[in-house]
Amino acid sequence: MARMKEIYQREIAPSLMKKFSYKSVMQIPKLDKIVINIGAGEAKENSKVIDSAMSDLSIITGQRPVVTTAKKSVANFKVRAGMKIGVKVTLRGDRMYEFVDRLFNVALPRVRDFRGINPNSFDGRGNYNMGVKEQLIFPEIDYDKIDKVRGMDICFVTTAKTDEESRELLTLLGAPFAK
Repeated sequence: MARMKEIYQREIAPSLMKKFSYKSVMQIPKLDKIVINIGAGEAKENSKVIDSAMSDLSIITGQRPVVTTAKKSVANFKVRAGMKIGVKVTLRGDRMYEFVDRLFNVALPRVRDFRGINPNSFDGRGNYNMGVKEQLIFPEIDYDKIDKVRGMDICFVTTAKTDEESRELLTLLGAPFAK
């Protein structure tokens, strides 16, 4: 079992139950999934960009990414419907908890001039979104083997009903929110 999942079951869930005085254990918020997305707009000229983004994301997450395609044609961006424009991974279960552990305890402290993540990026329904400017913060990525520095969007989907419950869950999981 993942270390973070064990900590959630042993310490975090009981403290959330006590703090928000839930009547049932099914009301306790938990992480549902994490979606990691790399948008590669330059893939319309060079198809190898998608391959390198896929390899980076698969090294980081330990799971094979899915190629995302454009839903509509946009003439101003020279994009046609069906063009490959990015990659994404949906993490659940033990892999999700292992990724959270590595992100909060290893990767984010490696960001230059890191002061914490934005505490206002909740969507109103208990989900949290954040962006990472470069994939080099993950220790699995070899600096010499990357062709271009790419950012990624990370979306934490929780079962929390409010932003306050979700913020407390992520804080207890170790999210370094800025003061």
